[in-house]
Amino acid sequence: MSSASAEHLEFLSIAKAVGQEASELLRDAQTEIGEIRTKSTDRDLVTKWDTRSEELIIASLAKRAPGIAVLAEESGGHGDTESERCWVIDPIDGTVNFAHGVPLFGVCISLEEHGQPVAAVVSAPALGWTFSACLGDGANMAMGTTLQPMRVSQTAELGKSMLASGFPYDRAVTHHNFPQWEHFLTKAGACRRFGAASLDLCMVARGWLDGFWETRLSPWDLSAGALIVREAGGCVTGITGEPFSSRSGHAIASNGVIHKEILAELAVVGTPKV
Repeated sequence: MSSASAEHLEFLSIAKAVGQEASELLRDAQTEIGEIRTKSTDRDLVTKWDTRSEELIIASLAKRAPGIAVLAEESGGHGDTESERCWVIDPIDGTVNFAHGVPLFGVCISLEEHGQPVAAVVSAPALGWTFSACLGDGANMAMGTTLQPMRVSQTAELGKSMLASGFPYDRAVTHHNFPQWEHFLTKAGACRRFGAASLDLCMVARGWLDGFWETRLSPWDLSAGALIVREAGGCVTGITGEPFSSRSGHAIASNGVIHKEILAELAVVGTPKV
């Protein structure tokens, strides 16, 4: 039986509706990406569709749930983002993939209360996937009209597990997680890098991946996916095992069974700089 509050379920319904609007926009955009610009580095790309998607999401949230602050990737804070409630949004997670025509990119919308996500949606518009979760109500994946409850894997050994991670845009000149990546290539069953942290987290929730770790991310990369993993029965912590916070910019997510092994191996090789 669900223990979710009616209010949180209503916020989830709003997030789903807004996420669908943004997904439709981006599906139409794939044939006309347009100008590709850079932000922090030459690898950090942004398109006009990042801006358009974000503007749509912010306007629709303001209409459907007025008075709630928004923390967004492209335009920053709208309202008091340290208040009790705050929407955390990424208009396109995986812009590099999007800009190159790779279908692995997502739209992320999460409502946080007191810094923790309580309602979340991650959609993959080009693939027709929508992942969602509400605190106390479990996690689901929609593929077309089919809605499937999600549970994490039961893989019990790191050596048989598939993990995912990613690398910072400015990895050529600053701290990165190459040593940790190389270490897990020898310790885990397999490692993958898909280029969209939100989808990595959702694949942990779906049981396709067994674990994920990454640092030097942003709240909008982590917030929605973290709740989806938790509601699918998984575990999400900070990079050294501390309580998760999306504002920290780092996380380990797993099926729970191998979480201690991931932490132990990171302790051996040294945790990535955060």
